[in-house]
Amino acid sequence: MTGQQQRDELHRQIWAIANDVRGAVDGWDFKQFVLGALFYRFISENFVNYADAGDDNVNYAGMSDSEVPDDFVIEAVKTKGYFIYPSQLFSNVVSQANTNDSLNTDLAAIFAAIEGSANGYPSEEDISGLFADFDTTSNRLGNTVKDKNARLAAVLKGVAGLPLTFDDSQRDLFGDAYEFLIKNYAANAGKSGGEFFTPPHVSKLIAKIAIHGQTTINKIFDPACGSGSLLLQAKYFLKDHGVEDGYFGQEINHTTYNLARMNMFLHNINYDKFNIQLGNTLTDPHFGDDKPFDAIVSNPPYSIKWKGSDDPTLINDERFAPAGVLAPKSKADFAFVLHALSYLSAKGRAALVCFPGIFYRGGAEQKIRKYLVDNNYVEAVIALAPNLFYGTTIAVNILVLAKNKQNTDVQFIDATGEDFFDKKTNNNEMSDDHIAEVMRIFDSKENEAHVAETVDQVKIIAQDYNLSVSAYVEPKDTRVKTNITELNAELVKTVAKIDQLRSEIDAIVAEIEA
Repeated sequence: MTGQQQRDELHRQIWAIANDVRGAVDGWDFKQFVLGALFYRFISENFVNYADAGDDNVNYAGMSDSEVPDDFVIEAVKTKGYFIYPSQLFSNVVSQANTNDSLNTDLAAIFAAIEGSANGYPSEEDISGLFADFDTTSNRLGNTVKDKNARLAAVLKGVAGLPLTFDDSQRDLFGDAYEFLIKNYAANAGKSGGEFFTPPHVSKLIAKIAIHGQTTINKIFDPACGSGSLLLQAKYFLKDHGVEDGYFGQEINHTTYNLARMNMFLHNINYDKFNIQLGNTLTDPHFGDDKPFDAIVSNPPYSIKWKGSDDPTLINDERFAPAGVLAPKSKADFAFVLHALSYLSAKGRAALVCFPGIFYRGGAEQKIRKYLVDNNYVEAVIALAPNLFYGTTIAVNILVLAKNKQNTDVQFIDATGEDFFDKKTNNNEMSDDHIAEVMRIFDSKENEAHVAETVDQVKIIAQDYNLSVSAYVEPKDTRVKTNITELNAELVKTVAKIDQLRSEIDAIVAEIEA
């Protein structure tokens, strides 16, 4: 069995267990229990790995809580960011789950203790509330305590049965399993799924664009980070050099905010290497006083409402003031763009998924495009194929911003053709080859008929700052071409045949009438 086959088989088992333990509960509503249990198992095994320290004579999971030295507790929290006593470990809880009549309250106490272990330490903000959505009293688990305990035991046993190991060679399996589950929950959740998870193939393209040409970056930022999938893509592409100061994000939804923080831990990013904040990015932004980011990636919500001009202070906000106008109250898309731009370093690049309408509409959006073009911040606009995202079929664009351009050119790429995606059952999908082709074109900046056109900003100004790809890349003529000469010759033959048939019919009729 190949590595990919093993991975596919593991994914099949994961999804089968996830479906089995939820019973009749909708997967979207049940996701936090499966994902939370996976996270609980991971941090437990991670902690045991740390506590045993590779010494075969140490068996932390077999110790009693009273045997744990106080100084070890302090040192562990400083290093790992949290502490778990032996009795609180996933493996020890699972071993007694089926016979524990107070499983739901015991779990609640364990989760509170793990979170509380970080109080007063630098990791407190990163650990606090991580298990908030793993509500062991939820009626989704059952109407009685007995029912709740039975369902909780099933979830824990199911996650315990996953063939995952925590060692240096396979620890990425946990993160991979977590991403797989999130992807499947999102794919089956309709519009709401697309709001918190960007499909891996699109995430890969966006991350590659943002870090293109940079061998190292100080840090990477997603101002609408969802479950953190976009942030984590950069980890794979910069593994040889790393992200020096870590991964930063902000998320407005509390449940998704917790998923993102769990996702960081599950991908072996320690608490001191990520900073995910909860809050409204547009009206309550974090990280504004920090050093600017070398890479920004984001798939913000499309055309949502925001305060805009209803808040007179926003026009003076340093993020929006330079453009001289705010994004429309009914369409916050450009507010996210300007927010990202203000956080971008002088050498960095931002790759943002955008709704196509913002590139050609008039009014305030045209004025913001004028600001972006006149100040030479737009590096490229890439049109993607339709139906690549969960919950929407629209063909979105990627807006690429940079502050260190060496010329005033803007590149337009039309990646909507069938050469840039594969048709799948429910959604289209970009393969690694498709992504590589887009990156080749993006890197070359060369013109390619019907696919890419690099134009000077003078041409964009002449088009009233229209940034639509279709305004600059001529679409391929897919109409069937007709040879007029051959068609006329065919018509002559057809008319002659019709005349002959008419003559024969007239002869038959005359014979009958005679």
